[in-house]
Amino acid sequence: MTPVGVPLPPLPRLAGGAFWEPHGRSVVDLLADEHRRLGGLCAWLAGARTPARRREIADVVTATVVRHLRAEEQYVYPSVRAVLPDGDELAEREVARDRALLRTLGDLASTAPGDPAFDRLVRAAAGLLAGHTRAAGVILPRLRTEVDDEDLIRLGNRVEVAQEAAPTRPHPAAPATPPWNRLVNPALGVVDKARDALTRRRTHPEDL
Repeated sequence: MTPVGVPLPPLPRLAGGAFWEPHGRSVVDLLADEHRRLGGLCAWLAGARTPARRREIADVVTATVVRHLRAEEQYVYPSVRAVLPDGDELAEREVARDRALLRTLGDLASTAPGDPAFDRLVRAAAGLLAGHTRAAGVILPRLRTEVDDEDLIRLGNRVEVAQEAAPTRPHPAAPATPPWNRLVNPALGVVDKARDALTRRRTHPEDL
């Protein structure tokens, strides 16, 4: 196991005393793929022409980014804090960037696609997301070096579960650190998903 240890519960024992072995994708590979996908969504939004299409893509970009950021805040940043010598500084910087991105997405959600401010907000969100992706390109390889494969897979599993329960709207004032974010995010997610269903808001790329 990882010498310092990422903040994960102990593995359950199976019959005969063996430990359950996790299956799935490493959190490093999972997030790297998501960062590429998010960059593509932002480019798609920038190229959209009709107001209705711009709104649809903006909603999907917002929901996808929110799910991604909230899952990282729940499980990736606490691991960064636990295993990297400068982890607290790195995590605080990324949480601050997350809040700026969430505020920008909140402004985008309340701005009509025909408003000149809409394009400015799209560019601002894309720039913040690009900074997030560049930082992850430095942080995640360091995490891979310090955390064993088993725990990286377990973190990937946790991130995927957290995304399923996460909010789909920005909520920049919501807690960004455990334990409160792990309690508040699923509750916000329930409310957001109910609103999405009532308004027929699209929240996944495959919905486009």
